[in-house]
Amino acid sequence: MSATVNSPRVSVIIPVYNCDRYIGQAIESVLGQTYQSYEIIVIDDGSTDETQLALQPYIEKIRYVYQENQGVSVARNHGIELARGELVAFLDADDFFLPDKLTAQVGVFDAQPNLGIVHSGWRKVNQEGETIKDETPWDYVPKLDLEGWLRWKPMGTMGTLMFRRNWLQQVGCFEAGLAHAEDVDLVLRLALRGAETEWLRQSTVCYRQHDRNTMRDGVSQARSINGVLDKFFASESIPLGIQLLEKQVRYNTLVWSSWYLYYTGFYSEMVEYLQKSWEYSPYLPVGTVINWIESFTGFSDNMGDDLDADKLASTPEWQQLMRWVLSNSGVS
Repeated sequence: MSATVNSPRVSVIIPVYNCDRYIGQAIESVLGQTYQSYEIIVIDDGSTDETQLALQPYIEKIRYVYQENQGVSVARNHGIELARGELVAFLDADDFFLPDKLTAQVGVFDAQPNLGIVHSGWRKVNQEGETIKDETPWDYVPKLDLEGWLRWKPMGTMGTLMFRRNWLQQVGCFEAGLAHAEDVDLVLRLALRGAETEWLRQSTVCYRQHDRNTMRDGVSQARSINGVLDKFFASESIPLGIQLLEKQVRYNTLVWSSWYLYYTGFYSEMVEYLQKSWEYSPYLPVGTVINWIESFTGFSDNMGDDLDADKLASTPEWQQLMRWVLSNSGVS
């Protein structure tokens, strides 16, 4: 079968906003799949660059829709509305699929008809698409149940996931108001509703690292991921065992947010989020500070960087934070 069949098995949805440089490679990576029962839906979220021109060579092979700029969640939801496939995969316009992506994930669905989601690893690549490293999140999250999603949030890019479309429709698709962490919000709602997930233990997508990644916006990212947890823990349908994880999950997420704020240059906001984590800490005061530094080191290592602890300690913001710690530890 070809990409133009009347009833494609998989709908590949590509939201794009001002990504004329990379959108062609994204589409080529779908056209080059070993699995052929698919359709490509491109939702142009109000691009003002040469995106439309870059799409012209593919216009007969894709379903192209232009909308006024409303954000990536609205664009993806628009794609879901148009989708005809039983299964849905997403591809960010600056990423690209590996050739066996669709074949491998459809195969997992075929082997386990009860599944709502199939998740996979991802390959970090540089701006030119050259390999940096393969991420294998199943090493630390072997089971993708509600607890696993909540504790670890093992998300890289939306391109790692494939969904049954009816599950997306059941939970109302993406939260339109979220600029970041919309993927975490979605999978938590799906897992809470009972959607089962299985790992495909291989990389299926290349996740491009460049200076225009939305992940670079540390303040919005921190606000969004913690806002998602606020909404999640406010739900009355959370099992008791999950409710009991709240302090630990909030602490770990706030510390990660603090590190990401430091990593992206928002030092004052880093202090704010570490102060927020204080009330959830399972450690004594000195142990909490040690954990902050160890966590920052681990997160940096995972990004392929070495944390410069001396540089961190010498910032006025960190020194201010240490004074705050002393005043909140009963030490005069």
